[in-house]
Amino acid sequence: MLLIILFFVAGLAMSAFFSGSETGFYRLTRLRLVMDGLSGDRTSQLMLRLVNQPSLFVATALVGNNVANYLSSLAVVMGMHRWFPHSGTLGELLGPVAVAPVLFILGELLPKNAFFGAPHRLMRRAAPVFAACVVLFAPVTLALWGFNQLARLVSRRTPQEAQGTLARREIAELLDEGHEAGILLPMQRLLTQRMLAVSGQLVRNFASPASRVVRVTTQMRKSEMLRIAQRHGRTLLPMEDPAQKRKLVGYVRTIDLYLQGDDEPPQPRPLIVLRDTETFLQAMSKLSAAEDALGHVVNAAGKTVGFVTGRELRLTLFRAEAIA
Repeated sequence: MLLIILFFVAGLAMSAFFSGSETGFYRLTRLRLVMDGLSGDRTSQLMLRLVNQPSLFVATALVGNNVANYLSSLAVVMGMHRWFPHSGTLGELLGPVAVAPVLFILGELLPKNAFFGAPHRLMRRAAPVFAACVVLFAPVTLALWGFNQLARLVSRRTPQEAQGTLARREIAELLDEGHEAGILLPMQRLLTQRMLAVSGQLVRNFASPASRVVRVTTQMRKSEMLRIAQRHGRTLLPMEDPAQKRKLVGYVRTIDLYLQGDDEPPQPRPLIVLRDTETFLQAMSKLSAAEDALGHVVNAAGKTVGFVTGRELRLTLFRAEAIA
């Protein structure tokens, strides 16, 4: 009898611990862990190591929950054989069904709600025990980790991409908390959310196709360039050299054309070459560092895909479709 009670309590406690820890893990704020870890807090440093290895954490939680379910089921079946020795297979089936609501409420629902409401405080207490379980379940979790690596090769999704997704979700939660606390203005929160939405997209999605961007040549006069800029509403004009098979040699700014006294065109400024596989954030960073130069988007073969300016990228953040 004592062994049955021990198995049931141990299974229920393990189910509550691993179910709650899994919820608390996804509620942790990485920024807070980093700041606490830099101050010398060893528990935060331990939790940060677990956060940086999400596959290991999930594998350990999965093994722990399976062990908990096995102990609980074993205790119920043993109890049915002890108290109802003639129940047979029917008792083995009805026993777990009757106990399932208790296991769900005490082993799943209540601990998940508790960790959801206070993830940092409860995870600080659970982290040392969970770290010990990582070592204890290592033989099984390593097999699961190997299966995860195989699945990653099939799906071609890198851990960095998964961590980036988790990081963006954590930042979004921080923004929601800051807005609720009155720290962030609605516009600040909206702009940051849109930045998160487009930061990982490829710059080629925001570039104007090469066929739609008007160009000037090295043989044009300043007045001709100004008429073209006014007609098409362009402030930055790509310049090509007809003598070099229409090779792009740079770009000119409309403001420079206005300020120059004579009718001679100004010297072209160098284009900022952007790979079409670069992200929105990388492109905007390069263009801003180059004083909003004209970006020349090219593919792997070096062929022109399109053109983009820093102003066009920034305006994307103010459009509603940026978060679509």
